[in-house]
Amino acid sequence: MSISAPTVEQAQTPILDVKNIEVIYDHVILVLKGVSLIVPKGGIVAILGANGAGKSTTLKSISNLLKGERGEVTKGQINFEGERIDRLTPNDLVKRGCIQVMEGRHCFGHLTIEENLLTGAFTRKDGRAGTQRELEKIYAYFPRLKERRTSQAGYTSGGEQQMCAIGRALMSGPKMVLLDEPSMGLAPQIVEQIFEIVRDINAKEGVSFLLAEQNTNMALKYATYGYILENGRIVLDGDAKALRENADVKEFYLGMAGGERKSFRDFKSYKRRKRWLA
Repeated sequence: MSISAPTVEQAQTPILDVKNIEVIYDHVILVLKGVSLIVPKGGIVAILGANGAGKSTTLKSISNLLKGERGEVTKGQINFEGERIDRLTPNDLVKRGCIQVMEGRHCFGHLTIEENLLTGAFTRKDGRAGTQRELEKIYAYFPRLKERRTSQAGYTSGGEQQMCAIGRALMSGPKMVLLDEPSMGLAPQIVEQIFEIVRDINAKEGVSFLLAEQNTNMALKYATYGYILENGRIVLDGDAKALRENADVKEFYLGMAGGERKSFRDFKSYKRRKRWLA
C-alpha cells in the first residue's frame, strides 16, 4: 500500500526496521495494527496523521517506553542496526544510540537550561572534556540556549524548551532521535527554525530522525520519506515529494480541497486504487 516503492537506500541500509508490530494497552485495547516502517541511516522520516492515529505509540514502541503506560508490543519485532531491540530497557536503547524526545518537551523546570542539557550526558563515556565539547556543539546549533544557559527552564518559552529537549537528547551522542510532535504549541516561525536545525544536525552529524508530526506540510518539507497513519494502520507511504504532490494527501492532510477534513476510508475510490489495506 504505497504510492512509490521504498528507495534503494531505505531497502539496503536501514538503521531502524519496524516489522508488522501490534500494540495493545491494558491487555485489551488494540492501538497499532501491523505497522511496518524503515528509517535509512542518515535519513529523516516522518510519521504523519491526526491526533489519536497512533504516532506517539509507534515512537514509544521503538523507544521501549510503552510499559510505563501499560502498553506492550504483542506481535512483530523492531530492529535497530540489525539487532532486535523491542525487549531491551529504554536505558539500554539510549546506550545503543536511540533516544526519544517526548511530546510536550518535559524539561526539568527547576533546573537551568545548561543543567538540563547536562542530564542528557549521563551515558557518555568520554569524560568531562567530551561532555564539554558536546555542550559547545549544542550551543552552536542552538545559540538561543547559550543565551539562556543560566535561566531556569520552567521560565523559558515553549520554543526554548523544545530546543532544550532536543539538545538534551543530542548530548547522549545518539545515532537516531525519535522526535514526537516538535511543532506542538509553537508559533510557525519557531517551528520552521527548529526543523531547520534538525535538518542541519542531520546533514552535519549524520543523526537519523524519525519524527511524529500533525503538521503534515512542515514535516514533508524536511523529511525524505513519510508514512501516514490512520486508526493504528499505515494507509499510505512514499517519498516526501510524491506525498506532497499526491491528490489524496493534498485533500485530506494539506487542506487544499476546502471543506471538512475526511478520512481515506470515507472514499470507495481510495479502496479501488488499492492503496488501503483492509
